[in-house]
Amino acid sequence: MSTKNKPGPLPEPVSAQSPLRNSKMTSFVAFIAILCLLAWHSFRRVNYGSIDSICPQVPELIQEKNYELWESLSNIYSTDSFKLKAIDWLAGAVQVPTESYEDFGPVGTDPRWERFQVFHDYLLATFPLVHAGLELTKVNTYGLIFVRKGSESVLKPLLLTAHQDVVPVEPATVDQWTHSPFSGYFDGEMIWGKGSIDDKSGLIGIMSSIETILENGYKPTRTVVLAFGFDEESGGVHGAKMLAVQLKEMFGENGYAMLVDEGWSYGEQFGRVTATVATTEKGYMDVRVEVKTPGGHSSLPPPHTSVGILAQLLVEVEANPFKPHLVRGSPMYKSAQCLAVHFPDLPKRLRQDILRSEHSDNALRSAEKQLFTTTGFKTLVSTTQAIAMVQGGVKVNALPERAWAVINHRISTESSVDETKTHTINLLESPANVFNLSCVAFGASITDSSTPMYGTLTLSDASEEPLEPAPITPTDNAAPFELLSGTIKATFNSHRGIEGDDNIIVTPGIAPGNTDTKHYWKLTPHIFRYGHVRGPAARLSPPGVHTVNECYFR
Repeated sequence: MSTKNKPGPLPEPVSAQSPLRNSKMTSFVAFIAILCLLAWHSFRRVNYGSIDSICPQVPELIQEKNYELWESLSNIYSTDSFKLKAIDWLAGAVQVPTESYEDFGPVGTDPRWERFQVFHDYLLATFPLVHAGLELTKVNTYGLIFVRKGSESVLKPLLLTAHQDVVPVEPATVDQWTHSPFSGYFDGEMIWGKGSIDDKSGLIGIMSSIETILENGYKPTRTVVLAFGFDEESGGVHGAKMLAVQLKEMFGENGYAMLVDEGWSYGEQFGRVTATVATTEKGYMDVRVEVKTPGGHSSLPPPHTSVGILAQLLVEVEANPFKPHLVRGSPMYKSAQCLAVHFPDLPKRLRQDILRSEHSDNALRSAEKQLFTTTGFKTLVSTTQAIAMVQGGVKVNALPERAWAVINHRISTESSVDETKTHTINLLESPANVFNLSCVAFGASITDSSTPMYGTLTLSDASEEPLEPAPITPTDNAAPFELLSGTIKATFNSHRGIEGDDNIIVTPGIAPGNTDTKHYWKLTPHIFRYGHVRGPAARLSPPGVHTVNECYFR
């Protein structure tokens, strides 16, 4: 491996009072380790006794079969030497640029893919036991599947996933970074650089966890499978989509006990610490809005050019967002119920309305109104729309003959691609008539083609393939969700040297974006999107994700 891809110098060893004592990286490593150690059993229901029927919580899952190993690992994870090693691992990974672009050609034809081989070399040098102790299959050259076979083949495997690629750095913003985008610089508090959060931290957390438990003699009862895509940020077409085919061939459709991928984290709200596990994710659709009108010289303009018409159509779009509703039984409704039952600082009126909403429409609407004053909650429930691209005209003295924009939609789990199309058509059909435009919407003409028109409005799908909202992972009396919940609680407690079942509350939630799991729906109905790291207060995501100054903070 070249010198430029090696981690930078680490700080001197730190004292017990160092901020490293609560390192998020070691917390995530411990989470993966506990999950692997606990996965030996057959996901039998956990008996958690008499608790509230609304948002029931399982107790922390204490090691039984692997208790001595877990004690040993806990001691290792608590040392500053291990924490510095974990920082070293992630910093080195960040230093290997693995940007993925929308315009990448197929693997083998576009040389830009070759950067991922450098990353593979780094993983091999850094995690030799994983490569020696697990079977490695490469899919489409750069997709990675590691398999550690368990002693009981009748048990379905545990599947842990992450992605190797990062969002490209915008060249115009390079000077705005506190430290260079691929420095992997550790300042004693944070690791700086692309991928430090999304999602090399997840991948390195999984690899370092497996490396450490193998180093300590772990022999799993249940098979453990690791799958790492390499173009999640550009849709996963070359990576996860092909990995899914191989994973299905290995263990069959619905052949995996559960899947854990990148996702939400834990943090404090309303007086309690909560871990939000995304049990579904929104759908996706890009709608292209294109206006065509006659051209001509700019010195003889009509009342409205194609650019002006498009602008007014876009104003109409933003003035009429999708109307959100809180739906009983949905993940966000269950999340609200958890707030009402377990969070002491929730406003009293809101608590009462949520608890009554199960049987009262008025209470449901009242709770909805209060919850939607929080932008984050409303955004997660809604189908969102963002005008993300716009273009029109080629020269100032020529009337623009064409102008277009693309609207990005993240589709509510209670909605669909067809409802998104219908909303857009209903919204723009009337203003199209005002401007005397014929309208073609998603391949179908919705105006009388025999009537003379000034121009045309075309609505089309700008994405390669729209995505319906993901299936909802079961949580009610579902053993995989209980296993994950108990693992989260055990990790949280162990990392702090505390005991108790209510130090952290686990709730279901929704992922607003799409992960590689969109390609894995057929592998298991038990898909969870969660990373055991502490999130910043009152934010949907950590600072810098997908933009300037991405950093992994302690």
